[in-house]
Amino acid sequence: MSDLSTTRMPAFMRRLDPAVTTAFVCILVLLLVGSMYSRNFLSPEYLLQQLKVASFLGIIASGMMLVILLGQIDLSLPWVVTVGAMMSSAVAGYGELGSLLSVPFGILCGIAIGLINGVGVAYLRIPSMIITLATNAVAQGLMVVYTGGFSPRDNASAAMRYLATGEAIPHVPNAVICWLVVGAGTVFLLTRTTFGRSIYGIGNRERAAYLSGIDTRRVVMTVFAISGGLAAFGGVLLAGYASKAAQSMGDAYLLPAIAAVVLGGTSILGGRGSYLGTVAGVMLVTLLLSILSVMQMPEFGRQIIYGVVIIGMLLLYGRERIQR
Repeated sequence: MSDLSTTRMPAFMRRLDPAVTTAFVCILVLLLVGSMYSRNFLSPEYLLQQLKVASFLGIIASGMMLVILLGQIDLSLPWVVTVGAMMSSAVAGYGELGSLLSVPFGILCGIAIGLINGVGVAYLRIPSMIITLATNAVAQGLMVVYTGGFSPRDNASAAMRYLATGEAIPHVPNAVICWLVVGAGTVFLLTRTTFGRSIYGIGNRERAAYLSGIDTRRVVMTVFAISGGLAAFGGVLLAGYASKAAQSMGDAYLLPAIAAVVLGGTSILGGRGSYLGTVAGVMLVTLLLSILSVMQMPEFGRQIIYGVVIIGMLLLYGRERIQR
């Protein structure tokens, strides 16, 4: 009887990941809870603002998702975000040419750090947790030396501010458009290219992928470079949003980025996950933090509730995935 009822279900419902469905249901619950504390919570203006805030996390989480699909982890994200913000702001201080090159230069700095991570993991066979933690510490040290222990004095360029706060399309923030472009590129990469299929193959079983003819080392190195570039791009947008860079501005994005990816149904062991799930995870994390802010919850209370919700959702479907 259950098989018959499943067969009668629409095709799109049979393909839905339970984790993704759970995430979207939780988003609706959070919207209802938030509306009880503030009448403006469901207003179009407030929701658009939340979508704009989510865009920064969404771009950063896109790169993290690719790394996790490999069965790896990138712990250098906090200071890659900061490096992207600081270096783009620093270049912006060199006249019109510097302002023009500020965004690509910040992204290139992130790609360079990602390449170091990728070479360490793919060619030197260093565990990703170790090499990315080490590069994060090195990046932090370099930024402290660069700033002399103080916040950088260089302001964000006009291009950075426009990307983060402007509206090329009326009532649609440019940050949201940037996330849409990154998301569309990620979906195309994962579903329409051999490279994307290689990512899933390596995440499922790297040795089998290698024996099937995939250049696993090149794929792993490239994925870490993409992750670094997207993290730095997120930092560039954050600097544009705040009009300047600041030390440790990326620290607040490591756990949310990982949580958004995992809560969206991507297996922490790699090889399984969809970008739609990551989008749901990003929105879920953003709304949760917003509700805790509306409730005027003290910082320690926010951290406790935030952690409990993540653990609770992982217990709903996370153990089953890991056992597989």
